[in-house]
This record gives sequence, structure tokens and C-alpha cells, in this order.
Amino acid sequence: MPVTPHTERHFTGSAAVRDVVIGMSDGLTVPFALAAGLSGAVDATAIVITAGLAEVAAGSVAMGLGGFMAGRSDVEHYASERARENREVLDLPQVEETEVYELFGRYGLTGEQVQSVVVALRKRPDAWVDFMMRFELGLDRPDPKRALISALTIGVAYMVGGMVPLAPYFFVARASEALPLSVLLTLVALLVFGYVKGRFTGVNPWRSGLQTVLVGGLAASAAFSLAKVVGG
Repeated sequence: MPVTPHTERHFTGSAAVRDVVIGMSDGLTVPFALAAGLSGAVDATAIVITAGLAEVAAGSVAMGLGGFMAGRSDVEHYASERARENREVLDLPQVEETEVYELFGRYGLTGEQVQSVVVALRKRPDAWVDFMMRFELGLDRPDPKRALISALTIGVAYMVGGMVPLAPYFFVARASEALPLSVLLTLVALLVFGYVKGRFTGVNPWRSGLQTVLVGGLAASAAFSLAKVVGG
């Protein structure tokens, strides 16, 4: 009988996809809430545009710097943990051997079955450190260039997302008239973004899209209502 090929479906999104998701989700939501809030207080699109562009610029820089610092922190944390693990392999090999036995023991392997692995690792200290970093600490070696790439990706994604809710204000004179267009355009963008994000992460795309729309809509509604109350 013919055998049906087995296809495994796992999330294969790269770090770049994660950075786009971080930047785009905030970029669509925060300027949207700001524009909606200002539209509840003023009717001049010039004010909304000026404040919106300032927020997009500041937000993209702040988010980008956050991504850069997170990337640098990952590199420094990995280096620190690897140096400590290297010292333990050299100075406390018996303790590390015990940890190897314990790691494999969690999967039901006996000491006799693991002994050959321990002997092999003892002959290759660097491989031993690699093994402990990955399977004891759950750490993969980060790319030192990722910090800058992450910063740029998040910043640009935030900027692109932030321009979506502001776009109608460039073409309509009154904020009250631009707001419905901004709401429609942004909710559609949030739905599409959430759907695509769901496809990448393996979550139900429609549920992901509707959840993204709900979060963005609630943020904008809260900002608009607050501006109406404060502005009278």
C-alpha cells in the first residue's frame, strides 16, 4: 500500500517576522487611538496630522531602540551564561556529568544508555558547553547583528503601520469627516494584519484578525470618548 507522506506543520516565522509583528501592531493601534482621540477634541486635520506624525516619529524611534536593547541584552546574556557554563565544564566536570544524566533521565533513558554520550562529551568540551547551553538552559546562540536589524525592522514597521490611520487626514479638511475613513481603513488593516499574523503563528487566522480589530477598536474608542468628555 502506498504510504502517505507525513508533513509536519510548525511555526517557522523568523525573528524578522516577530519584529514586523511587534512594530506593526503598535504602529496601527497607538496612532489610531491618538488620531481618534484628537478628532473628538478638535476639528482641524492639521493638528491631528502634526500630532500624529510626531507620535509616529517618536514611537518608531522608541520601539526601534527597544528592539536594539533587547537584541544586545540577548547577546550579552548568552555570552555571560556560556562563560559560566564553560567554567563549570572545566572545573566541575562531575557535576556537569550528573546534570547530563538528569537531562536524559527526564526522557526515560537509563544511566547505561547515557554513559556513552557522557564519554563523548567529555572528550569535546566545546560541544559539551553547546549541549548544556541548548538543553539545560534552553539558549541558542543569538546573531550579534540581529540587534541593529531588529531595531530597523521594528521602527520601519511601526512607521508604516502608523501612517495608515493618518492617511485620510491628509485628504480631508475636517477631522470629523476624516475620522470615519480612518476608522474604516485602520480596521481593515488590523483585520488583514491579524489574519496574516495568525497564518504565520499557526493560530486560527480569522480569530487572530478579529482579536486584533477588537484591541485596536477598543483603544481608539477609549481615546475618542475620553477626548469628548475632557473637551466637553
